[in-house]
Amino acid sequence: MRKLNMQELGRKTVAEFKAADKTPLVLVLDNVRSMHNVGSVFRTADAFLLQGIALCGYTPVPPHRDIQKTALGATETVEWQYFPTTVEAVQALKEQGYAIMAIEQAAQSVMLDAFQPGEQPLALVFGNEVSGVDPAVMRLADGCIEIPQLGMKHSLNISVSTGIVIWDLFCKLKPVN
Repeated sequence: MRKLNMQELGRKTVAEFKAADKTPLVLVLDNVRSMHNVGSVFRTADAFLLQGIALCGYTPVPPHRDIQKTALGATETVEWQYFPTTVEAVQALKEQGYAIMAIEQAAQSVMLDAFQPGEQPLALVFGNEVSGVDPAVMRLADGCIEIPQLGMKHSLNISVSTGIVIWDLFCKLKPVN
């Protein structure tokens, strides 16, 4: 067995990425404080050709060296927009026809493995590293998805949560051979 080289991987150029059909998912970062987490989310969004990211509140925005450290250029490919509040982002996405799903542990949440996306494009809200998704945003959400966890800890890092949720939904939306 050998690793593939860069030519064999067949990665898209920035122009090819921008022109490609996107996975109908938008990520909404609700006051995420870590630039490394933001960069990681950009990199994951690039890997799965997501439609974009909404950066809200005090979530750091590109360009910044610490975001770039983990994004590795994904801030140049993935479309993003800044909103002063997450409520504004959610309202704008609802007006565009997105179903809003908070990723949170909450009453009436649906476990990720049981969640089935419909035809409507999805906006996934990921909350602050300490306090989670803001209660005002939770009230606007159309539903809540929870990642099943069996250990002692009650949460995952946002960059880990994002990767798990995106991979699961990507597989459900665009089954991989």
